[in-house]
Amino acid sequence: MEEDCKDDGRPGEILLKSRQRVHDRDRQELFADTACCVWAVQRDLPTAEVAAQRGAVRPLNQQTILITGASSGIGEATVRRLVQAGAKVALAARRAERLTALCAEIDPSGKQTLALAGDVSVDADRRRWVDATLQHFGRIDALVNNAGYGQRGPIEQVPLETIRRNFETNVFGLLGLTQLVAPLLRAQGEGRIVNVGSVAGRVARPMSSVYDATKHAVEAFTDGLRGELKPFGIAVILVRPGFVLSEFMDSADRASVDVIENPGAYAPYVESFRGGARKLHRIAGRPDDIACVIERALVARHPKTHYAAPRHATLILFLKWALPVRVIDWLVQLRK
Repeated sequence: MEEDCKDDGRPGEILLKSRQRVHDRDRQELFADTACCVWAVQRDLPTAEVAAQRGAVRPLNQQTILITGASSGIGEATVRRLVQAGAKVALAARRAERLTALCAEIDPSGKQTLALAGDVSVDADRRRWVDATLQHFGRIDALVNNAGYGQRGPIEQVPLETIRRNFETNVFGLLGLTQLVAPLLRAQGEGRIVNVGSVAGRVARPMSSVYDATKHAVEAFTDGLRGELKPFGIAVILVRPGFVLSEFMDSADRASVDVIENPGAYAPYVESFRGGARKLHRIAGRPDDIACVIERALVARHPKTHYAAPRHATLILFLKWALPVRVIDWLVQLRK
């Protein structure tokens, strides 16, 4: 190898040798690519070229999308955008009356929407959603895992059963539904899975440790799944919302009412935390800010692995990356 690189004063010969090495390398790479293709075919796996072709994104008016947590907030805003763009949408959530009313409002003909009432933490409901979507629309092109709720309070005082319930909805429900949809997308050789995480999946805060832990889990699950499904032409994307004006805060307070009403030694800190959350309304975004990002993730030819919105979410993530842990701890510390 060193002999080939020597300059012996004959430029023409050096150029010929260089070209020969390039041709040899090209033949080696072609042989390697061919071998990989044969290996992939033997194992019924898509080659890189096939995966790229299969991964070609469909326009929204040719997509069928299953979305959870669709009756309010980010989910509702996303449904409105997708239906307006011509997509067929299966809406899943617990509140049947809200789903029915939303479908009647945005899709009077009933041709583009399907209301699916149920609980994402219940296996039978998840299976029913997938079966009903396939029966009604014939296929599923994308899954938007949006269902979730917040849990407040110091870890010391939040019962383990309450913590498990939060994980069942925010993590295990998402995992279970993904396990049902992923084989369908893999068989089609294309599709998208969009998981709605949170900036809380990167920055854990006192009094929100339980909820933040669920979103950290979603981060890890999404990053691992992305690598697993990439060979099959399926893109897995994480969306990290910041503070958004929706029913989320109220639902978190309802889920945490026992801790809020009986805070014990944490009383001054619990009230301070809630007061700080109310102040965040001044910088909070709208559900449609996140819906816009989800829509982009579903149609982008080469979607990002992670999206963040609104603008302050990007700033928070940058500070998390740039600042020492102790500085972050000081910024989010409990205050009376």
